[in-house]
Amino acid sequence: MSTYDLMPGDVVLAHAGDQLRTLLGSCVSLILTDPRRTVGCMCHIVHASRPPADQLHNTAYGSVALQRMQALLLSVGITPRYCHAYAYGGGNMFASIADEDNVSLHNVLWLQATLQHWGMTPVQACLGGRCYRKLSWVVGSQPPQIDAIQLETA
Repeated sequence: MSTYDLMPGDVVLAHAGDQLRTLLGSCVSLILTDPRRTVGCMCHIVHASRPPADQLHNTAYGSVALQRMQALLLSVGITPRYCHAYAYGGGNMFASIADEDNVSLHNVLWLQATLQHWGMTPVQACLGGRCYRKLSWVVGSQPPQIDAIQLETA
């Protein structure tokens, strides 16, 4: 069994028994898994915006990360649209600077709109707020573990 610590922009495909982990602030993470939970694919998205022309293969951008996830799942015979989705992150790390219009909100809204466009309702979601998150999942029958750590107010 392997352990994968995802950094910003990483996309990983894992199999039953493998562990996927990441730390999220304003970034968002999506996990897609087949209904039997034998395969899981996880990404760590930094930017909900479209990538500039010189970054078209940079999986830190949401659209590129999701294309990579789809390709990885298809490569092992899993059809992404039949997967279960889990969505996390998008904590407002700097509420004292920007409480209403900020990167974290844009990331959350983009991820929700993308899942809706795909016709997916997350099995579990923990999005937004004033916190950072520790996300860990062992590919298998148990749900991902999410620890939301509240930020102290000034």
